[in-house]
Amino acid sequence: MPHERSGALTRARILDAAVELMRTLGLARVTTKEIAKAAGCSEAALYRHFSGKEELFVTVLQERMPPFTALLARLAEDSGERTPVECLVEVATVATRFYEATMPVASSLFAEPALLERHREGMRKIGAGPQKPLEFLTDLLRTMRSRGVFRADADVESAAALLLGACYQRAFLSHFMGPEVHERSLDDFAAGLAGTVLRGIA
Repeated sequence: MPHERSGALTRARILDAAVELMRTLGLARVTTKEIAKAAGCSEAALYRHFSGKEELFVTVLQERMPPFTALLARLAEDSGERTPVECLVEVATVATRFYEATMPVASSLFAEPALLERHREGMRKIGAGPQKPLEFLTDLLRTMRSRGVFRADADVESAAALLLGACYQRAFLSHFMGPEVHERSLDDFAAGLAGTVLRGIA
C-alpha cells in the first residue's frame, strides 16, 4: 500500500512538472530527462509510469487540462436527459477553455517539422490525437440525430467541425491578440454558437 501511494505521488509530480515545462519551454523543446529532473525523480522512474513524451502529453491533456474528452464521453451517455442546446453550450464552453489551455503547450511543435512527424507517429501508436474531440462530438451529434433530435439529413460532421473550429478560433485570438479582443463573454459566445449550429441541423 505505501508503495502504491508513493508511485501515485511520483506520477502526480511528473505530471505537474510536465505541465509547467510544456507551458514554459514548449512541447517541442522539453525532454523526458528535464521533466524527470523537475519532478525530483529519475528518468527511469518516469518511464515506469509513461511510455514516452507522447503518452505523457496525452495524460497531461486528460488530467491537467479542462476535461474536454471526458465531457464528450459523459454527454454521449446522458445526452437524452439534456436539451441539445444545453449539451452544445457546455461543449463550446469547455472546448474553448481546453484550446486556450493547450495551445501554448502544443504550438512549438509546428516550428520543427521532423519533430512534429515523430510526435504524430507516436500519437497514432497510442490511438490519440487532436482529431479525437471532433470524432467524439460527431458521434454525439450522430446519436442525437438517430433519436430524432435533428433532421434525418442533417450534416452532423460539418456541424461538429463548425462548432469546434469556432472555439479554436476564439482561443487563437485570445492568445494572439489578448483576451480583450473579444466583444462577447465566453458564456454569450457559447450560447450564440450553440444556437447557430442547432438552427442549421434542427
